[in-house]
Amino acid sequence: MTDPSAEPLWLTQGRAHVWRPYCQMKTAPAPLAVARTEGVRLVLEDGRELIDGMASWWTACHGYNHPHIRAAVQAQLERAPHMMFGGLAHEPAYRLARRLVHLLPGDLDHVFFAESGSVAVEIAMKMALQYWINRGVTGRTRFLSFAGGYHGDTLATMTVCDPEEGMHALFAGVMPTQHVRPLPLDADGEVVLDAFLAEHAHEIAAMIVEPRVQGAGGMLFHEDQVLRALRRLADRHGVLLIFDEIFTGFGRTGDLFACLGADVVPDIITLSKALTGGTLPLSAAVASARVFQAFWSDDAGAALMHGPTYMGNPLACAAANASLDLFEDGGWAVEVARIDCALREGLAACRHLPGVVDVRVRGAMGVVEFDHALDCGALSARFAARGVWIRPMGKVIYLTPPFVITDAELARLTDAIAAEVAAGA
Repeated sequence: MTDPSAEPLWLTQGRAHVWRPYCQMKTAPAPLAVARTEGVRLVLEDGRELIDGMASWWTACHGYNHPHIRAAVQAQLERAPHMMFGGLAHEPAYRLARRLVHLLPGDLDHVFFAESGSVAVEIAMKMALQYWINRGVTGRTRFLSFAGGYHGDTLATMTVCDPEEGMHALFAGVMPTQHVRPLPLDADGEVVLDAFLAEHAHEIAAMIVEPRVQGAGGMLFHEDQVLRALRRLADRHGVLLIFDEIFTGFGRTGDLFACLGADVVPDIITLSKALTGGTLPLSAAVASARVFQAFWSDDAGAALMHGPTYMGNPLACAAANASLDLFEDGGWAVEVARIDCALREGLAACRHLPGVVDVRVRGAMGVVEFDHALDCGALSARFAARGVWIRPMGKVIYLTPPFVITDAELARLTDAIAAEVAAGA
């Protein structure tokens, strides 16, 4: 093992020029230099190995460098790495679209590809707005979203995030204000939201929610009955329902899609993150037949005028098809159930420690919530010293490991959390 304090030259020379995400560049700790990835591990330039409890922001569900995905990308690279999607077609994208709609419930059968989750949400919002315009309905220009929700960092998606979650407060007033309401967690909550919609539905194009788990807003869980209530209310008041499954899609909650497990079909669903198994950027907004029909016209002006440059990138679509291959045998569900049990057992020790207000687990997600904001940078550094990569946020320490993680590796993660919490995290 080399000296951990010795930086590689590429980091030293490039440090002044890379603008990093979600940090104050002047004061943030230096990033860890990663040389390569293997399975569920980040191998650092100094020779250390960290067990990754984050799956790289929830993307690497099959672990890193999976040979099947790698082979698919290499084979596609030899044929065509990219081509514009305007006026051209290629097999990986068309095959992927067909496979996705066969996996999704109901009539979610029209796939619009993009590169990132935020853009997919923007596209879903644009679809919802133009759905009403194309039908000759005026005034439906606002959205209803929910407290604790997070849907992206672009200007439009910021407006449907919880305004109290902290990342977007500087931009208040730049874009139109949307309706942000509490989730209807019980019958009383449904009555309150019903009354709100009775008054405001005429101005609302769609409501948007992260099903089962509100991720970056605090890893907040809710039950499937909430989604059923939203479907009832959307139908009653004639608004569209968008499910943002960028985080929850592809097995993370124990079902391939949260909407499948909840038996609720939205009008539009957004997908990204684990879509390619954490290999390449790709996202999609998938619309129902009802939504798509509003755009099917002899009038060119009724078309959805949107087209990201790298839309339907062949390499990314090849990776996604290979990732779907790995989901086909159903073994992932057994692994997620195993991870669920291990997280419940491993994090139970935190439940009664000082400062902890909740410990919750669902599928391949484990959360320890505190009554105070955490020093996330310092805590992440201490986790790295224990040989694990865990990146807390706000008031929570959480785990979203790859599905291929072993029980021993999971125990390393949960033991590290328990030790840091006991030490006064």
